[in-house]
Amino acid sequence: MIEQNEQFLQQLKRHEGCSLEAYLCPSGVLTIGYGHNCEARPVEGVRQVGDVINRARAMALLVDDVVEAARGLDVAVPWWREMDEARQGVLLNMAFNMGIPRLMGFKKALGAMSIGDYARAGTEMLDSKWAVQVKWRSAELARQMVLGEWE
Repeated sequence: MIEQNEQFLQQLKRHEGCSLEAYLCPSGVLTIGYGHNCEARPVEGVRQVGDVINRARAMALLVDDVVEAARGLDVAVPWWREMDEARQGVLLNMAFNMGIPRLMGFKKALGAMSIGDYARAGTEMLDSKWAVQVKWRSAELARQMVLGEWE
């Protein structure tokens, strides 16, 4: 399962970075660990900027968040598990990063993925506000979608 794939987890950790101290992300949301949204899913003992967790807790939150994102994809995009693991990793990474509702706004990219047109899917991924916001992450994930190989 992609949720336990070491290449996926290492890539996601690299993309998200880890902060053991709570901070406000660019959207103004209290965040900790590997991009964990403390407002959507509260963390015991983390109520404000500066609160701290340990690395083991950050990793546990990451695993839980990945499982939650995969469940969301199972409902919203039931065909996603039919793709190879590298491409599944792209969708799961995007779902983790922006949430399922925003991911569903990628109608052209998702449509292309659903029919195996991965070149067009990669192009559509880059034609987005998200791509501008996350820069190199989107470029890497678009290449991974096109090639079907881990970056």
